[in-house]
Amino acid sequence: MTTNPILNTDSYKTSHFLQYPPATEHVFSYVEARGGAYEKALFFGLQAILKAEFSRPVTRADIDEAEEILVPHGLPFHRAGWELLIDRHGGHLPLEIRAQPEGTIAPLRLPMMTVVNTDPDFFWLTSYVETALLRVWYPITVATISNGVRQLIRKHLIATSDTPDAELPFKLHDFGARGVSSDQSASLGGMAHLTNFQGTDTLTALVAARRFYNAPLAGFSIPAAEHSTITSWERPNEEAAYANMIRQFGKPGAVFAVVSDSYDLFHAVEHMWGESLRQQVIDSGATLVVRPDSGDPVAVVAKTVGLLAEKFGTDTNTKGYRVLKNVRVIQGDGVNPTSIEAILNRLTAEGFSASNIAFGMGGALLQKCDRDTLQFAYKASAAKVGGVWRDVYKDPVTDAGKRSKRGLLGLAGDNGAFRTVAVRDGDFQPVDGGRNALETVWRNGELLRDDSLSAIRARVAAFDA
Repeated sequence: MTTNPILNTDSYKTSHFLQYPPATEHVFSYVEARGGAYEKALFFGLQAILKAEFSRPVTRADIDEAEEILVPHGLPFHRAGWELLIDRHGGHLPLEIRAQPEGTIAPLRLPMMTVVNTDPDFFWLTSYVETALLRVWYPITVATISNGVRQLIRKHLIATSDTPDAELPFKLHDFGARGVSSDQSASLGGMAHLTNFQGTDTLTALVAARRFYNAPLAGFSIPAAEHSTITSWERPNEEAAYANMIRQFGKPGAVFAVVSDSYDLFHAVEHMWGESLRQQVIDSGATLVVRPDSGDPVAVVAKTVGLLAEKFGTDTNTKGYRVLKNVRVIQGDGVNPTSIEAILNRLTAEGFSASNIAFGMGGALLQKCDRDTLQFAYKASAAKVGGVWRDVYKDPVTDAGKRSKRGLLGLAGDNGAFRTVAVRDGDFQPVDGGRNALETVWRNGELLRDDSLSAIRARVAAFDA
């Protein structure tokens, strides 16, 4: 959806140009995650938002449309300010945005991003763009959830697999496209997941990664059945439906997945896959991935893996864990970080490697979060009034957790030991020396850092525990 930049804000913000103190020249704001279920957050998504929503300059048609809406909507309209923006800056927003390099994983309660106006006549813009910029909470939160699963699976792979690094990128698959509120959510959330993994069925994320993150092909998938492609054969022909999957996709080195719980999962695994079709699977040279899709995830996966082990056999790897021959399992129902850990604990307790299982997450990955999952906030911390910077902060007596930071802020990071630091006016570098880890990514309508997804993935991997 193409959005008029003037209207890409909250209604009340259009009245704020009249509310700052006289002689205000600059407003300096920051973004942070103030708490939640995770101790650290993976910074990602700002570049996509800047390219999608900030690269287009404001036009006179935008001004006319905004006035037609805002005045009868009940708000004052700063037409003179927006016209000055076009006359002086060609419609580009005179803002400087600094941010953590995308892919950085840092503790919460530290500045992730700072915003300040570069032209003193546009002091009111810094907070005006909060609405659009703070939506970065969504890709950051999804990336953080996905990374939490990455660390969980990685731990089990290191303990039980001979090839953990090769297997990890495909152990969590994004099934979330149908479970989100919009195509844009699927794109942003899907890209966020791809900072940690390479498996996805969210095609819009691949398109977005090409456009916003210089990634020709960001993720991969495999042929897979859904219930309709099995049940349309009718129950007496269930085995024929499975045989068709082998015939269509069972090529040497290939991988294909078949949902197998349309009627009786355990009968299908034990007698169809494990007996009638067993030799066809082996002779095909492909890897069959059996997908349960109902019941208690922990119990069902454990029984499915156990039956496949009986029928197809296993090898014992160098770490003493059993690895299925010719087959694997993917669990995509009832999957969340808690159930993933429970499944992996159960399998390893029974002597099976984490190599045997992959996971698919849908709504729990891309939709089961909101701005309060990590308690995101965008707050002004300093204002320059009459040539002098003053601290700006809130400290509500009713909620100490909403106390905001004050002053010109930056981020110092020595070997990952990040901390908030005071910075100087002008170059915004730490007053006590060193370098501000918040790098300038946007200035006066120009993207100054155009990252690739491959570089972001490398940063994420460098933070692996």
